[in-house]
Amino acid sequence: MTNKAQGGQDLALADLLDRALSTGVVIWGEATISLAGVDLVYVGLKVLVASVDAAERMKAASLVDRPTDRGQQI
Repeated sequence: MTNKAQGGQDLALADLLDRALSTGVVIWGEATISLAGVDLVYVGLKVLVASVDAAERMKAASLVDRPTDRGQQI
C-alpha cells in the first residue's frame, strides 16, 4: 500500500510512520454524548506519538528558553 506524495514519489506506509515518529505527531479529539440537550458524557483525548529520541529533543527544546533558567521569576 503506497501513497502519492508531491513530486510523484511513492511513500510506503513504513516511510510515513518513520517520518511521524521522528518528528512527533499530536492526535487530538473530543466527543460529547448528550440526551435532550443535556451533556451526559464528555471524552477528551490528546495523544503524542513520537520516538524516544524525538520526545527527548522536544523536552530539551522546551527547557532551553524558560524564564527561571535566566534568573527571572515567573
